[in-house]
Amino acid sequence: MINPPIGGNVPDRPTVATSNPLLAAADRLLAFINRIIVILAALAMILACAILSYSVLTRSLFHTATYWQDEAAVFLLVGATFMTAAYVQGQRGHIGIEAFVGLLSPLANRIRRLLVDVATFVFCSFFAWKSWTLAYEAYVDGQVSNSMWSPPLAIPYYLMAVGMTLLCVQILLQIIGAFGGGKAGRA
Repeated sequence: MINPPIGGNVPDRPTVATSNPLLAAADRLLAFINRIIVILAALAMILACAILSYSVLTRSLFHTATYWQDEAAVFLLVGATFMTAAYVQGQRGHIGIEAFVGLLSPLANRIRRLLVDVATFVFCSFFAWKSWTLAYEAYVDGQVSNSMWSPPLAIPYYLMAVGMTLLCVQILLQIIGAFGGGKAGRA
């Protein structure tokens, strides 16, 4: 279980397969990694806001061209978005359709949740694989953005790839947990 953020209460995080020590350890390790990533992502979002505010102020007050600020903010936001996906999935915080949950039996809900997790895992695995190939190609080819600043495109692609890989690991833990008798949380 991860600690709630300062100043707010967060319900207990759903756990996976607490009866299996290896799976429980993997879940705790991923939760710890995700907690660090969430803190870094929050800082990245604050930095992106500061960079964009600086950009607006310098353009309006000093009439100077800004060429790196928008791209830096986008890189930070891409990283924050993709890197925190596993944390959100671990909380079962992604959008779910609750209308069916009340209509289905507990067994049907477990089956529905498992089928959704498997389909999500397949999609996210493909996305992660394509992200890794894209990041590798960008790194090997030395691809840069088309701006004056020209930062390497491998940076956001690797953030996307790592984030999607962590998401796949989180979903896989939840799928295994559903078979292992652990609580897979709500969907």
